[in-house]
Amino acid sequence: MDTGAIRRRMALGVAVLTASGLLALAAPADAHPAASNCAGRKVRTLSFATGVVQVYKRGGYVCAVTLAKNPGPKRSMSVSVQARGSRPVVDKGRYGYRAGPVTVHAGQRCVWVKGSVGRRSVSSGWILC
Repeated sequence: MDTGAIRRRMALGVAVLTASGLLALAAPADAHPAASNCAGRKVRTLSFATGVVQVYKRGGYVCAVTLAKNPGPKRSMSVSVQARGSRPVVDKGRYGYRAGPVTVHAGQRCVWVKGSVGRRSVSSGWILC
């Protein structure tokens, strides 16, 4: 291969890398993967400084997921749902975007939902009674 062909291929490679970088910058800042794996309809959104907890209900089941407002490096995140009279179901760990989903069978009972991202958190009190 002659020097001209090598330069053309290098220029093409640089152009492709530049274009892909510009496309990454042009993507919307809030482009996230699917927000939830919960079934049912969204019945509550609990916002707090570093995230949001989305609560879904289907039949007698309640499902919740905590989403970070700024996805990125892994940090401490949690979500829990507790039906009145039962123990909470918790997902806690180090995640970059989402904790959960967690699901409980609540029937007609009230539930208490909690979520956290980093040092900030939210707690619903008894809801969906």
